[in-house]
Amino acid sequence: MKNTPTFYLIIFLIVPLIHVNAQDSNAQTMTIEEYNPTSTLVVPGNEIISAKYPFIDVHSHLRKMATMDLDKTTREMDSLNLQVLVNLSGRSGEGLAAMSEAVENKAPNRFIIFANVDFNGIDEPDWTERTVAQLQKDYDNGARGLKIFKNLGLTVLDSGENRVRTDDPRIAPIWDKCGELGIPVLIHTGEPAVFWDPIDEKNERWLEMKQFPNRHRGDTTRFPSWEVVMQEQWNIFENHPNTIFINAHLGWMANDLDRLAKHLDTYPNVYTEISAVIAELGRQPRAAHEFFIKYQDRLLFGKDTYQPHEFHTYFRVLESDDEYFDYFRKRHAFWKMYGMNLPDEVLKKVYYKNALNIIPGIDKSLFPND
Repeated sequence: MKNTPTFYLIIFLIVPLIHVNAQDSNAQTMTIEEYNPTSTLVVPGNEIISAKYPFIDVHSHLRKMATMDLDKTTREMDSLNLQVLVNLSGRSGEGLAAMSEAVENKAPNRFIIFANVDFNGIDEPDWTERTVAQLQKDYDNGARGLKIFKNLGLTVLDSGENRVRTDDPRIAPIWDKCGELGIPVLIHTGEPAVFWDPIDEKNERWLEMKQFPNRHRGDTTRFPSWEVVMQEQWNIFENHPNTIFINAHLGWMANDLDRLAKHLDTYPNVYTEISAVIAELGRQPRAAHEFFIKYQDRLLFGKDTYQPHEFHTYFRVLESDDEYFDYFRKRHAFWKMYGMNLPDEVLKKVYYKNALNIIPGIDKSLFPND
């Protein structure tokens, strides 16, 4: 039987059916995480691997800066046209001093370091005085800004397990000290508002919260509402007008540019930056273009995680008029990007001019004199 023509005919007919059935079965069991279709749309456009103008990344994290290969990092930065990177994870005390020394010895003028605040012991009577004094020491050791992480206002607790508000009066002298020193405060408060919404079929960040459930903030027994968290931040902007604040991630209002515009109009001492929200701008290129024209003096370039290849998407959204290209992280954005095609003068302000105006210690000779 095995050697008969009938046997081979049966094999010829059955094997393709098995293959088709296997493919069909795979299609029925494939998850949304696995689904990643290749677009058939043919449109002009090219990846941009180096910024049109030298730029300053005001939002990055190099936690091991004191021991990392800064020569390698600066070569990567050169390939991107990234002239100055602001390391927001400078810590404090000896750790910050070690970072400053490493930069001075290995890569002078290419990095700016921001200090951080330790909120442990905030109940202690001398906490405020000690923390302000430490900020002065960190400034003397090279810090040129202060970074506040999102734990303040969300998960920082005092000794009684009470949430510490961002506008807690014990912290107020720190904001004033930054104003006195002439250094900005880059503050990340809260999360995208949808992190408070139900994790259901209507939530745009469903995939992210499925993969990282601890990012959801909907538990009202643990977290205040988005509006409460953000209002505490806005209170410090209003109460400390002599301090420059950089509201991280477009203040989590990139999905509502009208509200962000009113925010900037209300607080003239506030700038903002685009780290981790380029996907919001890339899906509304015309509205974002007009917003950047109007608020060109208040916007800064930021990226957040230092991954060189991811900068390419930022350049393409800001500089090109390309259509329908990919974002680099599906769990943040399942939609496609479009270029904003910003004018050169706006690009220059976003890339470096605005940062030069508010962050001290940057070597201006690294940038065009225009």
